[in-house]
Amino acid sequence: MTSDTSSSLQRGLKSRHIRFIALGSAIGTGLFYGSSESIKAAGPGVLLAYLIGGAAVFLVLRSLGEMAVARPSAGSFGEYATKYLGKLPGFLTGWTYALEMIVVCLADITALGLYMGFWFPDVPRWIWLLAAVVVIGVMNLFSVKVFGELEFWLSFAKVVAIVAMILGGLAILVFGIGGDDGASISNLWSHGGFLPNGVQGLVLSFAVVMFAFGGTEIIGVTAGEAQDPEKTIPKAVNTIPVRIILFYVLTLAVLMSLDPWKHIGSEGSPFVEIFAGLGVTAAAGVLNLVVIIAALSAINSDIFAAGRIMYGMAERGQAPAVMRKVSRNGVPTMTVGIMIGALLFGVVLNYLMPERIFLVIASIATFATVWVWLMILLSQVSARRKMTPQEVAELKYPAPFWPYGQIITIVFMAGVVVLLAFSEDTRIALIVGGVWLALMTAVFYVFVRPGLRRAEAAEDVPVQADQVLEAAPRA
Repeated sequence: MTSDTSSSLQRGLKSRHIRFIALGSAIGTGLFYGSSESIKAAGPGVLLAYLIGGAAVFLVLRSLGEMAVARPSAGSFGEYATKYLGKLPGFLTGWTYALEMIVVCLADITALGLYMGFWFPDVPRWIWLLAAVVVIGVMNLFSVKVFGELEFWLSFAKVVAIVAMILGGLAILVFGIGGDDGASISNLWSHGGFLPNGVQGLVLSFAVVMFAFGGTEIIGVTAGEAQDPEKTIPKAVNTIPVRIILFYVLTLAVLMSLDPWKHIGSEGSPFVEIFAGLGVTAAAGVLNLVVIIAALSAINSDIFAAGRIMYGMAERGQAPAVMRKVSRNGVPTMTVGIMIGALLFGVVLNYLMPERIFLVIASIATFATVWVWLMILLSQVSARRKMTPQEVAELKYPAPFWPYGQIITIVFMAGVVVLLAFSEDTRIALIVGGVWLALMTAVFYVFVRPGLRRAEAAEDVPVQADQVLEAAPRA
């Protein structure tokens, strides 16, 4: 049973929840499955792409952290874009992030079906996906504390597995335990060189690499329900460089050392494929369980983040008022229901569409993700320019490298969007993205702006009435 629209979210996320949500957001389908596409594009040189892309994302999140600590809100970057850039940019940012989460959910649900095929190749994929939707959907209808605990343990399992995989891979490389003679660090440069497809392959890999980092901006969303955002948000953001080096660069370096990069396909997770190919079947089975947990964790976070963003937009009059309704546990039930509906649509797509659908979905998600990151950067730049020197000095968590770091990162993100046009598989993302922005702009001017103006006019009426009473002669 839901409450009225005046109800609000609850601050139920503790410091350990925030840290592991932030940690887990970078370990998902983009790494466990999408990395196969980026490796095919750039070869071992993809390690450099992850370092460059990770540095850019770190600066995005530091910019977001600056605003989130100063003004924690469930609306997060949607609200910041509205405040510092204008109502239309805020509207487009909030709804594009909701689109990002929906599309990423579709990618995660697609990958989940592929992972289950490792154990049950003859069972239709949609059966597993439907079961996952039911479980994750129900869990998100409980209080935010339940979400935090669930995500904490799912992320914890992913982190432990990644560390164990790195250690196991190093044991094979150094001691030859369970592996074969083909496992060697020289695989990073012996099969066509470190950049087998040249600089062009490295550049094109960014279209998929940046998808892997999508979702990290959930740190800003959690600020609205964090018990102590001034401490938890900086701690979560500051761990990102370590996460990038450990969970992407070191992990993929070990994988491509165990088996030449050319052997990596897209029929499942490259993590599982490589260990299975080396004959380490026990490790392959465990890793398959881990990537399934990773997909469930990502879906869990996506539902949470999109729901809170849509809730914040409803509070600002940029979404239907019904999205402000929350349950007794402080959960925005309507927005959770919308995300569950999107996942059910993903179940249908996996029944109807071919295997190549993952790259298309990932490309659309990359467009939406980079758009949101650009709006975060532009919002922070606008906010800083409006501050006095004293206000800047009083910032509790200022973003570094101001202003040149922000400018370089904005140019980089715009370049990633342009890159989507250079591949037939990713070009559709620009088309879908362009149509989406045009459609939502029309929705804003036709439906949203008139409502915002009426609300502003209604707020002025009491003031005007008071003025009339003040001016009226006393009897």
